[in-house]
Amino acid sequence: MAHWLIKSEPGEWGWDDQVKVESEAWTGVRNHQAARNLKAMRVGDTAFFYHSVTEKRIAGIVAVVGEAEPDPTDESGRFVAVRVKAVRPFEKPVTLADVKADPMLAELPLVRQSRLSVMPIPDDAWAKLCALGGVDP
Repeated sequence: MAHWLIKSEPGEWGWDDQVKVESEAWTGVRNHQAARNLKAMRVGDTAFFYHSVTEKRIAGIVAVVGEAEPDPTDESGRFVAVRVKAVRPFEKPVTLADVKADPMLAELPLVRQSRLSVMPIPDDAWAKLCALGGVDP
């Protein structure tokens, strides 16, 4: 099982929206590196749900429940979407400032490639971020 982080602008699709649905296609990714990450996701993988732009914080955890399929919002047919389902919220949201303050997390793409919207998270960083957020890994 792999771990990921997926970003969304809370005004477009936020954690509260995600928990109201059984599952949702993660659409709109147009960066090729992020799209490769979507293609690598497998059912059972987990991802941090990150509110970008205004909040810059991890809000919760989702599970991948459907692997890469054509993104219905992409008229070109080049990009994919995966289906995700809310698992649990963080007890304490973990901010980007929290991540940057921890030397163990300094190499995460969240810090080094701040514009990347879908990124892998190593197991040790996953455990650390879960602990910071007050949830079990």
